[in-house]
Amino acid sequence: MVSHCPVTGNEIKFSHMWKKIHQAFCERAIGSTRTEMALSSRWKVLNKELAKWRNALAKAMDNHRSGENLSSEIMQAQMWFGATGQGKKSFNHTHCWEVVKTCKRFQIIPTGPTVVLNETPLHETPASDSPMDSPMSQDSPIEKEPRPIGRKAAKAKRGSNSSKNASKFLEELSKHQAMRIEMDLKQQEHDMAIQLEYAKEREYVRKEREYVREQNIEKKDRETMAMDTSHMSPETKQFWKLERRDVMRRRLFRDDGPSNTDCE
Repeated sequence: MVSHCPVTGNEIKFSHMWKKIHQAFCERAIGSTRTEMALSSRWKVLNKELAKWRNALAKAMDNHRSGENLSSEIMQAQMWFGATGQGKKSFNHTHCWEVVKTCKRFQIIPTGPTVVLNETPLHETPASDSPMDSPMSQDSPIEKEPRPIGRKAAKAKRGSNSSKNASKFLEELSKHQAMRIEMDLKQQEHDMAIQLEYAKEREYVRKEREYVREQNIEKKDRETMAMDTSHMSPETKQFWKLERRDVMRRRLFRDDGPSNTDCE
């Protein structure tokens, strides 16, 4: 088959694979009018049927009893196959199974504990004709439909669900409000912390500027007091004399507070 090659099977595109399958099919079934789409659709059906048969046969093999032959396993598998529903009641593609049963996808590996359908072997006729004694009555994979609830029970259930939904909504709403309040408080604390940092920064800058200004004044005062006026004109000497007086007055005012005494 085309897909048996591991390299080709992994690398080939889906459309190209079915093209090769169709080509191989036409070589074997000369004169066939089936298209690639028809082969693909047919394989989808066969794939499901073969998978169901594989599962049914695996259960029958696990349920094998001492003394039973292959025909008993086939009968059990047919019963399992028909009991699963969603398709045919019996498996009629034995020739297809013989082709694919060695493929890894459909290989049967017996595992798990023994499954017992009934104490009576499936190839024998049960002693009782009661449906309760059927070999498929206990382990049948067909699920029983649940009994529908009545109107009162449905109404009560709706009322209970409404109350639960309302309580849940109120609980979620209160949680949301609490989270919102907590987030607002955290935001306020964050804003206050930022404002405090800004205030500290502004105070630091102000003090830094004040310090620089005082240093400049101090430097200018020292230069004024150290000014040599011996070579200057009388008017210039008078100017620097007044400047020195202002420096002395400012120093005394800063060190001792306001004073009415003028320093000559």
